Parts: sequence; C-alpha cells; structure tokens
Amino acid sequence: MNSSIALVIFIATIATSLIGLYSSPQLLNACLFRPYWFLRRKQYHTIVTSGFVHADLLHLLFNMMTFYFFGFNLERAIGPVAFFVLYFAALLISHAGTYFKQKKNPDYASLGASGAISAVLFAAILYFPDQSLIIFPIPIPIPAPLFAVLYLAYTYYASKRQGGDRINHDAHLAGAVTGLVFVAITEPAVYGYFFRNLF
Repeated sequence: MNSSIALVIFIATIATSLIGLYSSPQLLNACLFRPYWFLRRKQYHTIVTSGFVHADLLHLLFNMMTFYFFGFNLERAIGPVAFFVLYFAALLISHAGTYFKQKKNPDYASLGASGAISAVLFAAILYFPDQSLIIFPIPIPIPAPLFAVLYLAYTYYASKRQGGDRINHDAHLAGAVTGLVFVAITEPAVYGYFFRNLF
C-alpha cells in the first residue's frame, strides 16, 4: 500500500483512537465535537479532531475495516489530492448537519470518522461496482453496493435509537451524499460506468 494520504489518515486514526481509548481519556474528551459549545468556546478544531477518535474498539474496527477495503483503492483511482479533499469535505459537511440539529443541546457530544468513511465508501462503489468483501463470520462475499445499503440501513436504525454511545450516526447519510455528489462533480462519467457494470 503506497497510498500516502489514505495511509496517513488510516494510521493517524488508529493511533489517536487507541491512545484516547486506552491511555489518555482526556485526549478523547478534548476531541469531541460539541455543537452547543462549538462557537461559544471556539472549539473549532473539534470539527476535524472528532473524526480521529472512536467510542470503543468495535466502532474503530468497523470504520477502519470499511476504510481499508475501499479507501486505498479509491485513492489510487482519483489521486491523493482528490482523496484528501473528499475525506475532509465529508468530515466538515457531516458535522455541519449535526451542528444545526444539535446546536441548542449542551449535553450532546459526538465522535468518529463516520461521515468521511461513508463518503469514501459510496464514492468507491461508483468506481468499483463489482467489488465485494468478506466480513467474518459471514462466509460468502458481500457485493459492495449491497454492503452500502446495509450500512445505511443500520445507520438509520442506530440513529433512531441513539443513546449515550456518542457515535454520530446521522453523519453517515450526509457522508454518503457527499461521496455521491463529489464524484458527480469531479468525474460524472463514472456514473455511466457504474450503471453499465452494476447489472
């Protein structure tokens, strides 16, 4: 894997998340995105830093597994600069939706790379519609488009029953739309390729 930007994001996210989870809870707390306090306390950095920490090991594994299967291939297809723009644009856009939804709630805080990961997933599927992945313990390959639908379905379900896990489930949908729009703007011909190879 010689995908520089994707590799840096991948390693930085794993390292920061593990440090926050097992060594420095104060780091995790400092990275949390709190819409109510975002402007009041000038916590501007959290719109990015919250994407590099995770609620627990399972949350980290799920996001990084998705990134691993789709992120590196996508960067090779669109280049490191475009990948960087997509990833961080999705982080910002998904947090914007959360901000307007939760800006009057002083108790709300969220974390995770869900919006950016979702953007990477949906953009990658447009480029590689025939890709599949195997998720243990399911013994058969799951087509990438089906995985994306299941991913969003779970996200919708989780957002409706969202409790105190601090995972920004609402960011998944915003990220997915960002990924689809990004490809439509930067390389619209990919949509034709996607539909020709989907069926």
